[in-house]
Amino acid sequence: MSRFRFVHAADLHLDTPFEGVGRTDARVRDVLRDASLDAWDDLVRLTIDRQAAFLLLAGDIYDGAERGVRAQLRFRRGLERLSEHGIQTFVVHGNHDPIDGWSAIRSWPPAVTVFGADGVHSAAVEREGRRLATVHGVSYAQAAVTENLAQRFQRGPEPGLHIGVLHCNVGGNADHAPYSPCALDDLRRARMDYWALGHIHQRQMLAEGDPWVAYPGNLQGRSPRPSELGAKGALVVEADNTRVHRVDFVPVDRIRFVRCEIDVSGCADLAEIEAALWQQAERVRERHDGRGLLLRVVLTGRDGPHADLQRPGLIDELLRELRQQAEGWAPVLWWQGVQDQTRLGVDRELIRGRGDFSAELMAGVEALAADPERRNAFIAQRLQPLQERGFHRWIPDVEPDQALELLREAEDLALDLLEQEEQS
Repeated sequence: MSRFRFVHAADLHLDTPFEGVGRTDARVRDVLRDASLDAWDDLVRLTIDRQAAFLLLAGDIYDGAERGVRAQLRFRRGLERLSEHGIQTFVVHGNHDPIDGWSAIRSWPPAVTVFGADGVHSAAVEREGRRLATVHGVSYAQAAVTENLAQRFQRGPEPGLHIGVLHCNVGGNADHAPYSPCALDDLRRARMDYWALGHIHQRQMLAEGDPWVAYPGNLQGRSPRPSELGAKGALVVEADNTRVHRVDFVPVDRIRFVRCEIDVSGCADLAEIEAALWQQAERVRERHDGRGLLLRVVLTGRDGPHADLQRPGLIDELLRELRQQAEGWAPVLWWQGVQDQTRLGVDRELIRGRGDFSAELMAGVEALAADPERRNAFIAQRLQPLQERGFHRWIPDVEPDQALELLREAEDLALDLLEQEEQS
């Protein structure tokens, strides 16, 4: 029985710009520009340091069909290093980097296998004349592949571990495009031992054994969207030629998007709020192993400094001060935003019992909160007049996981204004 190790990564999106960050200073800009490429270098280093037999890359190496020269050359250099250490690499292309995209690279290092789009192909991993594993894979011919490619896979008679590499959407994940849609049962029918998947940017273990089915998530977070938050990296898999024994996540990202909340109800003034923000930043840095941070903080709580935070321009001035103070931090810290969600103290039970307009407002919000379909329709209906008048360029699409948050924010703001008027 031969024990070995392999690494599974996906969705590298090399040299892609970050989204939703806004304007930053030069130091932060330099870190962001190189973050995805540095994460790739760290993935190569991890694969070598762990003495892996091979590396699996499950699609979206690049961010578009017109692949940048810098990304392609950096990618090839990493593959050369792996090849020099006797480590094989198996690559499939996904919706962002389909086979029909432009390539500046005409040949690959000898230990690299790039699976084509003309059907599922298989390649062997051998050690001292014995087959450790057979890797099966298929790439996207063009960006929009709606065929269930999982149905093309089938275990062959070869000995050793059988692994499928596929860029796909299992179970209809609504946060990602429905490319190569399939069900978990489709993957099981192929009788693989391990499925190395890509496309979903959040790390997920869909099945543990018979077979193992895993999304490693993307290599480097790229925006403040929920699927891009937190630690990003690769899966290190321990196996032998009959089964997988364990799967461990190892982060390789260089900078992280982090969103957190601070209850500032107990803060007496702005100086205490600033101190609380820096204490939170220190805690976040420790929790994320000292990595670079793109930090968004939401201030919550009732009463306390709420009135001060309502002063026009105060939050913007506070944010500028935080950014200036963070210039000496290493690794980099960028205060991406501070959002005030503090509210005037209100007794919701008392309001419900009054039976007035505020009570009706709360009842309407509760009904929308309990019905996602109705909630999304309500928001779309309110946005439609603005979009029809040409404001769509400035109104971002509302993600399903943002709709409830927006509704609650609107309710809090409305109650805040109504109760202030009631008390005046």
